[in-house]
Amino acid sequence: MATRIVVITGASGGIGAAIARQLAARGDKVVLAARRLVELKQVAAECGNDALPVVADVTHRADVEHLRDESLRVFGQVDVWINNAGRALTRQVLDLTDEDFDLMMLVNTKSALYGMQAIVPYFKEYGAGHLINITSALGRIPFASYRSAYSASKAALNSLTANLRMDLHAAYPNIHVSVVMPPIVSSDFAKNALYGTPPPPPGGYRSGMAPQSPEQTASAIVDLIDHPQAEIYTNPGQSEMVARYFADITAFEENLGR
Repeated sequence: MATRIVVITGASGGIGAAIARQLAARGDKVVLAARRLVELKQVAAECGNDALPVVADVTHRADVEHLRDESLRVFGQVDVWINNAGRALTRQVLDLTDEDFDLMMLVNTKSALYGMQAIVPYFKEYGAGHLINITSALGRIPFASYRSAYSASKAALNSLTANLRMDLHAAYPNIHVSVVMPPIVSSDFAKNALYGTPPPPPGGYRSGMAPQSPEQTASAIVDLIDHPQAEIYTNPGQSEMVARYFADITAFEENLGR
């Protein structure tokens, strides 16, 4: 298998760092982007001499464009771009402030839009590439209403990704555009959520939303790179859970609320 050049945002910890380690272990070259320099350098060291750390705040378009340019300067090409950076916020819909909602859309949606607009023109010129947007199962089902604005930002990213895929598929068949929807992931993501994170439900999580480790989620993403498809759920039970939701939303939500 040919060596790939893979750019990963939000790579200083959690899913992003796990993806980087798994790709580097099999010989791919990774470009790691995040705001936290110390943590970023640590992950890069774990990935070997071919890992390139780039400090970037992906909520700034200029930083994202610099990330693209630096990747191309050092490696000469980019094969895969993974928009993984994101943050959670805990507030129900009626408690959201303007600042809460704007922050979620900026961090989780606009940052990925900046990534899409930075790399896809290069993919079009190059004739191939794979864009992967990490969203969430919460963008499909209201499993955790306290993550309202976060879920809305991920639903918006799902839609943007699907529309981009439709824009490209006829003229650029070698450019793949994918959505990855993990369930709850056992990382510092929940701990770092604005306004905290409620404890797990007394009876535990339902099967389709059972927590995964970052490594489990990363393994599904690595497989997606090897076998591109439009979208994946990284927990095997999620697709069935989402199908039940859309088959009878009223019944699903009533059962979920019990």
